[in-house]
Amino acid sequence: MGLKKKLGLGVASAALGLSLVGGGTFAYFSDTAEASGSFAAGTLDLSANPTTVIDVDNLKPGDTMLRSFDLVNGGSLDIGAINLDTEYTVSGEGNNNGDDFGDHIRVNFLLNADKLDVPIYSTTLADLQDMSPDVIEGNIFGAWLAERGGNLAAGTSDKLYVQYEFVDNGEDQNHFQGDSLSLKWTFEGEQTAGEAR
Repeated sequence: MGLKKKLGLGVASAALGLSLVGGGTFAYFSDTAEASGSFAAGTLDLSANPTTVIDVDNLKPGDTMLRSFDLVNGGSLDIGAINLDTEYTVSGEGNNNGDDFGDHIRVNFLLNADKLDVPIYSTTLADLQDMSPDVIEGNIFGAWLAERGGNLAAGTSDKLYVQYEFVDNGEDQNHFQGDSLSLKWTFEGEQTAGEAR
């Protein structure tokens, strides 16, 4: 091997050695930190107690039936509104000539005992089918007592009183003899508004 090559290899080796030594002696301070988080969604758990709010037979025009039931929030979040959806079916012995038995059953919302509100309001089951009232609002169908109503807090319940009435309209209602009406009320709870946390 020639002198030039030996010198070239020597210089290259020296340069490589210096770079390794220089790189290995470079030092700096350092530190690390970690952060973690978690998100857990709350729950809405609305139930009615009892689940059968009314069960009567042998009705006649003019009869009234007062019943109560509890709406229970078993979830971890407050419920801001509970909307009522009404469905019913009528079956019977004869032809009612288009006269709906639901037009003759009046529902009188009398009291939310836990909110100390008296949202007296009357409507028929037939009309209630086209509504979706908030049953925990201060006044079920209006705003004049709304500040007294409000939320159904987690872990609490509201007791509601309802009067049902087979309306005596002063006319012949014989075509309703033997008829029956099956009522289904669905209560839909909605969360309160989001908030800064």
